Amino acid sequence: MTPKAQLPIPEYFDPKKLGEVWRVPYQERAAQAKEWAKQHSIQPASSDKNRICLLIIDAQNTFCLPEFELFVGGRSGSGAVDDNLRLCEFIYRNLNAITTIAPTMDTHTALQIFHPIFWINEAGEHPLPAATSITLEDVQQGIWKVNPAVAHSISGANFSALEKQACHYVKKLSADGKYPLTIWPYHSMLGGIGHALVSAVEEAVFFHTIARNSQALFEIKGGNPLTENYSVLRPEVLDGFDGNPIAEKNAKFMDKLLDFDAVIIAGQAKSHCVAWTIDDLLTEILARDPNLAKKVYLLEDCTSPVVVPGVVDFTEQADAAYQKFAAAGMNVVKSTQFEVQSR
Repeated sequence: MTPKAQLPIPEYFDPKKLGEVWRVPYQERAAQAKEWAKQHSIQPASSDKNRICLLIIDAQNTFCLPEFELFVGGRSGSGAVDDNLRLCEFIYRNLNAITTIAPTMDTHTALQIFHPIFWINEAGEHPLPAATSITLEDVQQGIWKVNPAVAHSISGANFSALEKQACHYVKKLSADGKYPLTIWPYHSMLGGIGHALVSAVEEAVFFHTIARNSQALFEIKGGNPLTENYSVLRPEVLDGFDGNPIAEKNAKFMDKLLDFDAVIIAGQAKSHCVAWTIDDLLTEILARDPNLAKKVYLLEDCTSPVVVPGVVDFTEQADAAYQKFAAAGMNVVKSTQFEVQSR
């Protein structure tokens, strides 16, 4: 395998706009992408002998822009903005070698188990988002209770079943070694501007789609009201209190990823949705063939951990996860030094 010559970055790309929301001029970019492909002899992705997928996890406004709900600043304070600058440049420079881009989209509605409205205390108050974790003991002691007013929308007015499921859920998280249930601010709300891809990333993905005649594989996750869904490959909890399934693994997307010759992974947040997705991918790889880990590349400079100054810092957990992935055979690389290979 030999590296393809990297391409220049289109003149329209403005690094100063990475932290802003704006409308992508699709028709103009489409015409430029066609001309770009002609100018640089970029072939349709269908001709690729070495099929490469760039998996972009949750590069959405809600996580990636400072004024939005769950901005992933990392310890630098500007993490996701800096990450997306490098990510966009990586896409443009390797446009002729990336076969398919697969953006995942964290997708929520208000009445979900990790949002404030789902829970109340004795005073009828909702938990403070980003500062509240709910444990099994909290539920058993009645510190936090399921809000009876949401039962009609979530469980068809079966409040008792919803209470049992909530208790089962936090117990299952603990038993499986997952993070405790975190109450997050309302985020990635379906239909809202926070749900959208960061404009500069959307533009780069669209440009790639047109230049390479390769439809981006958008993958939706997070709509189940009864479980968190950090990983795009499976929700946190799959079963209900009664033993019946409430969710299932995303086997179809798993198969699709592992069918590529190489999978490159970037996105937000390194400590949560990125790490959980990679961990699920690794679990599947180890079950099928441990050698498959070698075809996974992690762009460590295009992802940042969750850090809330003075509240929580997941940097060490994120770094430990990446050390685990590297030890299993995955390649931890920097986007500025890594060149996509082709046969």
